Amino acid sequence: MKTDLSKYDNSWYNPGSKIKRLLWYFVSWFFFEGGWNISSGLKLFLLKQFGAKIGDGVVIKPKVTIKYPWKLSIGNNCWVGESVWIDNLDQVTLGDNVCISQGALLLCGNHNYKISSFDLFVAPIHLKEGSWVGAKGSVAPGVIFESHAVLSLGSVATCNLEAYGIYSGNPAVKVKTRKIDN
Repeated sequence: MKTDLSKYDNSWYNPGSKIKRLLWYFVSWFFFEGGWNISSGLKLFLLKQFGAKIGDGVVIKPKVTIKYPWKLSIGNNCWVGESVWIDNLDQVTLGDNVCISQGALLLCGNHNYKISSFDLFVAPIHLKEGSWVGAKGSVAPGVIFESHAVLSLGSVATCNLEAYGIYSGNPAVKVKTRKIDN
């Protein structure tokens, strides 16, 4: 069997109305993806207008790409660093006190390489309370970070991370347990 991209079919996938997506494209390009430091308050207001659920004390830095805000839920006191890409073809949920460092990628979709048509598949991502995606870290579709899990610099999470685990590498493996001093 060989790959046959002419048979690719993602007609089942409907991320929202074309008008809503087009409007978000321009809002995102102007207010989020540019290098200027527009206030987080304005960005949060705009995300809420497009259906995102946003808690208090959230900070969103410049050059952030969010595919579909209506598939985004952010808890209280979360940080989204510069040049983060949330490619949320499915739901992305951030618990309270979650940090996503600069250049990180949360990717909710991929292609099924096991079938010849290479069809799209999507799965949600859930980062629970106190978890942290290090700079340039990548999170694959369907991954859950349990409470206070850490993905280190440049690592790739392809499976769930246990609570208080620190993970490193590609694919990321647990290297130690997180201890938080008071």
